[in-house]
Amino acid sequence: MTEIASPNQAEGKRPGRVVVVTAGGENPWIMINALASRFADIAVVEEQPESKGLFLSRRARKLGWLTAFGQLATMIASRFGKRFTRKRAAEIFAAYRVSGTPDPSIPVRPVVSINDAETIAQVRALKPDVVFLISCRMLKAETLAAIPCPVINFHAGINPAYRGLMGGYWALVNNDAENFGATVHLVDAGVDTGGVLCQSRQKPAAGDTMHTYPLLQTAASTDIAIAAVGDAIDGKLEVVDVAGPSRQWYHPPIWTWVWNGVRRGIW
Repeated sequence: MTEIASPNQAEGKRPGRVVVVTAGGENPWIMINALASRFADIAVVEEQPESKGLFLSRRARKLGWLTAFGQLATMIASRFGKRFTRKRAAEIFAAYRVSGTPDPSIPVRPVVSINDAETIAQVRALKPDVVFLISCRMLKAETLAAIPCPVINFHAGINPAYRGLMGGYWALVNNDAENFGATVHLVDAGVDTGGVLCQSRQKPAAGDTMHTYPLLQTAASTDIAIAAVGDAIDGKLEVVDVAGPSRQWYHPPIWTWVWNGVRRGIW
């Protein structure tokens, strides 16, 4: 008797259930679409975006109100400025043959937060082989402990030197362009402090800015994400020993961003 291959097998997709947790957006969908092109079973758990008020109060507690308002101003400027970078974005999409358009065939489960008990129960019910995080809230320790499979994260920065936010931007500001890149790492209770699995490095173009750095880092890193997810499914994850200083970064306050843009051309 001739065995008939399933559609996924016919497409050459690997078995294994991958649950992606994200707050949504173009960059995460680049990664989701790339993973879906290689793995047979993809589900997305999409959080509600965090409110600006919650962001502001949390940053103020850590860094003070002045810095927090300055960072919020940069975030607003970044959102507004994206409309002027669509030509460069199209070049990145074409160069890496990726798409940030949501695929309607991939199931999406809207939730409030990954840390809610109901969401944790939903994730467990999906019986994932691996949970992949990209642009979502930090997992609380109890959330992480409740997930019965490897949890890995895509970070647009080279760890441990550029943990946190805007890793590519800060690498350029620090005259450290060789560490402009991205990391896929295990998730622990810290901010991007889990064991490094793999990294990629890019060279931004002259026209790239804070608006396109993360897009470039994501589009150029789908291969390392696919490799890490495959290793997780196969039970072959190996942590890479990466030496160097460790620091968490945040959005630059608006005055820092403008200063570096005007004086150094790093926007």
